[in-house]
Amino acid sequence: VQLQASGGGLVQAGGSLRLSCAASGRTFSSYAMGWFRQAPGKEREFVAAIGWSSGRTYYADSVRGRFTISRDNAKNTVYLQMNILKPEDTAVYYCAAKIGYYSVYDGEKYDYWGQGTEVTVSS
Repeated sequence: VQLQASGGGLVQAGGSLRLSCAASGRTFSSYAMGWFRQAPGKEREFVAAIGWSSGRTYYADSVRGRFTISRDNAKNTVYLQMNILKPEDTAVYYCAAKIGYYSVYDGEKYDYWGQGTEVTVSS
């Protein structure tokens, strides 16, 4: 399984970015796909997740209403649309995949991880 994250960059507060995670190596119909982030000096935290087949979405309270996770089955790609970005959203963002839809908030339960993509939000 390979997960390739992209789309990070530098943006001003209030701006938007869309992250992509291209998945390959198997059929992901029974997987949940998640986004996590890690800011300098802080622990990794859950951002959002989506059930690949169900489309059910899960969000951290800190991003709910500003971020939207989605997937394109034909492209095997998961997206994270980030709007109204804040300086506190600055972090390296990682996409991850896990079998099953339980414990989607727990990074330790994920089986595969992509490389990170850096997001910097200036004030």
